[in-house]
Amino acid sequence: MTQDPGRAPDAARSAAAPNEATARRDAILVERARAGDLTAFNDIVELHQDFLHGLVARVVPDIDQAHDVTQETFFRAYRQLGAYRGGSLRSWLARIAMNAALDLQRARRRRPSQPYPELEDETWQPPAGPDADPEVIVTAAERHAAIAEALAGITTDQRAAIVLFDVEGFDYAEIAEMTGVSLGTVKSRIHRGRLAMRGLLADRLELFRET
Repeated sequence: MTQDPGRAPDAARSAAAPNEATARRDAILVERARAGDLTAFNDIVELHQDFLHGLVARVVPDIDQAHDVTQETFFRAYRQLGAYRGGSLRSWLARIAMNAALDLQRARRRRPSQPYPELEDETWQPPAGPDADPEVIVTAAERHAAIAEALAGITTDQRAAIVLFDVEGFDYAEIAEMTGVSLGTVKSRIHRGRLAMRGLLADRLELFRET
């Protein structure tokens, strides 16, 4: 079958349009905020705060700290608007958020009594149907609690790298830029963090075996 050569570019333009529109919107808001328009910066906050809070909540030990880091992220972003050079505003904000989260962790160096409650909410598992097996639900909850505890047991740097890569889907280069380290260091942190988590989960492997 002969494919219409005119359709592929149209499809590509259609797929790219949302990203281009988002980039234009963010660029306009940043320029207005740089000019002193607080409403424009508030719009940036409204558009990106849920994403940043969800990201931070998986790296710091508790919700109160996640709120503090998210707020600090926007304070820093406002002060650093002059340093924004285009590209993905979300990635730029995520880099600031990771730096703020890591700064907080390094300053406190303490373990939570109930680590990472965000990992236990419904966003970490597929939505259950009305006829879901209660045993399956309980097992899923136990898995997420075990993963949360294991994440709490590795270093802050390893935890941040794993969350950014495995949960948020950033690539190695993006994580390296966000955290200010080399590509090799990012890969090493992910690898070592996974090995450490595997060791911490060694006595709970039955939770992760398919039945």
